[in-house]
Amino acid sequence: MADTSPAPNDAAAPLIAVRGVHKHYGPIRAVDGVDLEIRCGELFGLIGHNGAGKSTLFKMMLGLIPATAGEIRIDGAGVGTGGEFRAVRRKLGYLPENVVLYDNLTGLETLQFFARLKGVPAARNGELLERVGLAHAARRRVREYSKGMRQRLGFAQALLGDPKLLFLDEPTTGLDPEAIRGFYTILRQLKSEGVTIVITSHILAEIQERVGRLAIMAAGKVQASGTVQALREQMDLPLWFAVRVAPADFAAVRAALGHLPVGAVEARDDHVAVQCRRETKMAVIAALAGLGDTVLDLTVHEPSLEDVFFGFSD
Repeated sequence: MADTSPAPNDAAAPLIAVRGVHKHYGPIRAVDGVDLEIRCGELFGLIGHNGAGKSTLFKMMLGLIPATAGEIRIDGAGVGTGGEFRAVRRKLGYLPENVVLYDNLTGLETLQFFARLKGVPAARNGELLERVGLAHAARRRVREYSKGMRQRLGFAQALLGDPKLLFLDEPTTGLDPEAIRGFYTILRQLKSEGVTIVITSHILAEIQERVGRLAIMAAGKVQASGTVQALREQMDLPLWFAVRVAPADFAAVRAALGHLPVGAVEARDDHVAVQCRRETKMAVIAALAGLGDTVLDLTVHEPSLEDVFFGFSD
């Protein structure tokens, strides 16, 4: 379901401001001059190939590793600047890509352990397990958990203390479709409460209609950022129409579009596939409308996030 909530006020200062950030490991430039802004209340996506620099950027924003150069500020505090950032860090939740848990603890004991580490009350741990669908396994040892259950327990850990900013690195790894749907339901609830969420995912179709904005990383750099629709328009990728007509009317579709600069008109089973540039879209629709009842159905296929991603990252 597409995120239709109002965008945050553009005039407001960004909650996260990344300025000219580099992270080098000898000759390897894991992050190579990133500039990025994330506004309060956003559900922001960060996508890229393995090794693009996403997880490294996450760890720098969390203060887990220092930047080689540049500056990161969260809620006005410089990351790694001592007491000022420590106060901000108490409001952060983090789910790493690879969740490491203690096999001999139960799910409830695991949350109690992390609650003590974070210095937050443990009174709501049972409620958190209920929220992520693990109430039935609260007293089972983690060694008995499936990969998806471990992932959900890691998510519950990230939610301890009601964080105002969540960093989720490949959070749906190991989850089945029902659990993924439940996970995004929780994210929508959190966003409605004003929580800012930064998420990475390799499953582009999964986040395409769920994030408000996203950034595409490749080779340690942000190649592009914006809404999915803005990135589609920036790439100027063609659209496809699936025009369902009777086979006898295929020629009529071709004739109706003959005067337009369409890229391809192909007969496919019970429909005609028409490719065109975005600026020709309305003219194609008008021409097809002129065919009246000859057109039985019409579907417009926008470029997917995967198309956009490969366009920017290749």
